[in-house]
Amino acid sequence: MAAPPTLLTVVALALLDDADRVLMQRRPESRAHGGLWEFPGGKVEPGEGPAAALVREIAEELSITIDAADLVPLTFAANPEREGTRPLVLLLYTCRRWTGSLVPEDGAQLQWLESEALSALSMPPLDVPLAAALRRHLKNLP
Repeated sequence: MAAPPTLLTVVALALLDDADRVLMQRRPESRAHGGLWEFPGGKVEPGEGPAAALVREIAEELSITIDAADLVPLTFAANPEREGTRPLVLLLYTCRRWTGSLVPEDGAQLQWLESEALSALSMPPLDVPLAAALRRHLKNLP
């Protein structure tokens, strides 16, 4: 009997500005889910923790520096368990502090949006529940 596929852990960031707008990234057309809007982030590499992976991914994708101490776990999403698909869990963190100037990776676009505007975006399936959780979270802040 074959071993079950290994869980793929992916991390994502809801980068928030002083007005509680969130930074969203439009994926390059040449990639999977090309043209869809997502929370920036990426795969956790072997031997790497989620916070360290997110710090690395954000530096690679956005050319800014975030500190793992400023990351606040918010929610997660997982793909439905189906035979033949690799199990995936997507962890969403929030962060309000960074240094540097935002520079999108080649072919990507960045946009600051009010949380209520997220529901109008075309997103990969797992980003949809993350966006809903972020909207609820921001709505309940004092």
